[in-house]
Amino acid sequence: MIYWAQLLHFYQPPTQSPAVLRKICEESYRPLMNVFLQYPQARVTVNINGVLTEMLHDCGYGDVIDGFRQLAKRGQIEFTGSGKYHPILPLIPQKEVERQIQLNSGTNRRLLGKVYEPRGFFPPEMCYSKDIVSSILNSGHEWVILSGIACGCTESWPVDRIHYIKEGNKRLLVLFRDDVVSNRISFRNLEAAEFLDNLKYIKGKKENIYVVTAMDAETFGHHIRHWEELFLADVYEQIESNLGVLGSLKQSTVLAHQHSLFLENGKMAEEVQAVTISELLELFPLGRRIEPLASSWSTSAQDLAAENPYPLWKERGNEIHRLQWEHVDITIALVDEAMEVADSGEAKRFANIARGLLDRALHSCQFWWASRRPMWDINLIHMGLLEQLRAIVNAYRAINLSQADEDIKRDYYHKLVAARDLRSKISDRLFVW
Repeated sequence: MIYWAQLLHFYQPPTQSPAVLRKICEESYRPLMNVFLQYPQARVTVNINGVLTEMLHDCGYGDVIDGFRQLAKRGQIEFTGSGKYHPILPLIPQKEVERQIQLNSGTNRRLLGKVYEPRGFFPPEMCYSKDIVSSILNSGHEWVILSGIACGCTESWPVDRIHYIKEGNKRLLVLFRDDVVSNRISFRNLEAAEFLDNLKYIKGKKENIYVVTAMDAETFGHHIRHWEELFLADVYEQIESNLGVLGSLKQSTVLAHQHSLFLENGKMAEEVQAVTISELLELFPLGRRIEPLASSWSTSAQDLAAENPYPLWKERGNEIHRLQWEHVDITIALVDEAMEVADSGEAKRFANIARGLLDRALHSCQFWWASRRPMWDINLIHMGLLEQLRAIVNAYRAINLSQADEDIKRDYYHKLVAARDLRSKISDRLFVW
């Protein structure tokens, strides 16, 4: 058997416009739901960041949320944990990592209900470092998905066993994305029949293997028009027609007896079975302890050689990235101090506003749009700065209204001024970029 575990990543930034969200729902999210409903044997692991779940609810797209809920009740999808506002977890303080994970869980449980029971974790942009492991484990997750390039093995990423990271006396299982296959699907370089043949080529002479693909959900229908039909539906159609005996059985029966099912001619069925990532844990043996490399799903071998693990969000030599992260550090410092010293009703009100605004202000898109690999956009970079500025203004207001020493107020006023200078420097550089 060849087990195909697909992960689709649903996300839109908190700064997304209602018009674009509507377009994405019409072109991608609803058509994807229809494909999965049309093919009951389809299985997919879904990451939906809480910021998007909330936007869908608030903007009147409850039918999309209902679609997720229905598919989960049918056993066709499972959910993963993540950070609510899609921050680059290795680049923010641990307390912010833990807060983002908790916010994501709370929002999705409130809006998706009991079907939201994630066993696995999707770090935004698959940005990984050893520093985030304890936060993932402490939030109750069993496994994490990483880019294939993160595999610290001497060989390629595994396809017949599941390696793990050791943290104290706990294990975090690691599933690696097949970067090659995933990217070929994402850029429409692989048709359905070729994809299935490719899986059989990867299998070679092994008895049973798994292949994990992962990409943005918006790839289907929004980035590539009708790709959910031209690729996904076609793949599911071919799987269904090729399953033969297997296709007539319930999914649970297939998974329970996958090693003893034979076709009429007595040969083992070398077919593709769509599964969720968590189902792989029951099908394949434990591998060995590994130390994955700090990386993302956009990191190249050249980036790793240059010790540049997160090139689209904090690239060595990118002056805009450097200034953006200095601004983030000041924003976090101001909000932390506001939460610490706010001692009156009015001061606490502004501190709590700043705290909520900081959560939004950590979203990854503002750095992606400053990467110039090749994309960049002055407006979207500024929108991220404005989110941070709102947090700064409310945080300093809380500090100024508190009973903190005048020396503290003066020190944080200087930080506010430094942040203003950083925003000016970023603007100046963007105009000549």
